[in-house]
Amino acid sequence: MSTITVRPARPGDFPAIAKVAVATGQDEEWAGSDPAYLAYLLEHGTLLVAGRDGAITGFGASRLIGDGPDAVSMLCDLFVHPGTHGRGCGRAILGQLWPDGAVPRRMTFSSQHAHALPLYTRFGLDAWWPLLYVTGDVAAVPAPAGWTVAPAAAAEVTAAEQRWTGVDRSADHRAWAARPHGQPVRAFWRGELAAAGTAAGHGAEYGLVHLATAPDAPAGDAVLAVLASLNAPDGRARVCLPGPHPAVRPLFAAGWRHEDSDVFMTSDPGLLDPRRAVPNPGAA
Repeated sequence: MSTITVRPARPGDFPAIAKVAVATGQDEEWAGSDPAYLAYLLEHGTLLVAGRDGAITGFGASRLIGDGPDAVSMLCDLFVHPGTHGRGCGRAILGQLWPDGAVPRRMTFSSQHAHALPLYTRFGLDAWWPLLYVTGDVAAVPAPAGWTVAPAAAAEVTAAEQRWTGVDRSADHRAWAARPHGQPVRAFWRGELAAAGTAAGHGAEYGLVHLATAPDAPAGDAVLAVLASLNAPDGRARVCLPGPHPAVRPLFAAGWRHEDSDVFMTSDPGLLDPRRAVPNPGAA
């Protein structure tokens, strides 16, 4: 049997990566079948491909969040063509993205594929809580009192998040704002800046892709206020919320639906607060 080869991806690999992505159900905007998303990973993260005899059968990507000893390595993607599952391709890619001793603070949102969780545990991650993909009518969201939401520039959102977290997410917010219907927003509670994030996406993928909240602001109301303010192209939006997040119950009560779930896996459960975080599944 020929050896699995893992190497850095190149723009010329995008069509082959897209074939793997489509075969694994990732045929959507801002996923492995989208050249803009792959270009983002290539520029701001580490994008690898793997295969045998020159044929690409899998790809994976990671992105550093923060820097120095507090940096976190986020596994953005790891997909293997269904026809080659169980042959070591995924493990070979992950071994290059997360070599022993490199960036011990790690996290990802695992799919429910049977091979995923056991593989990630071998690289020091444990499963902690579900990430719920929740969708619904923005007009049905109960807008909390005392909040106003306004369009913003990506730089303004970046500055707010960096002030609250110490992490520069400028490249992410610029990329999200450049997506279809991309719009950074800032939310004010009692006149004070309390949350900042970006809404974007095409079709069913449109929604709140990431939101940071000030430490003293009510996180659940922040989500509801932003969702209620969105000018959704067809009136509907999506948000990914940790299972314990305080916005989950009011959204379900408003008729929003649970569309899908991932599992938050990490080397340290403190890397994300499930009652405050509104993460992006591919970049947190």
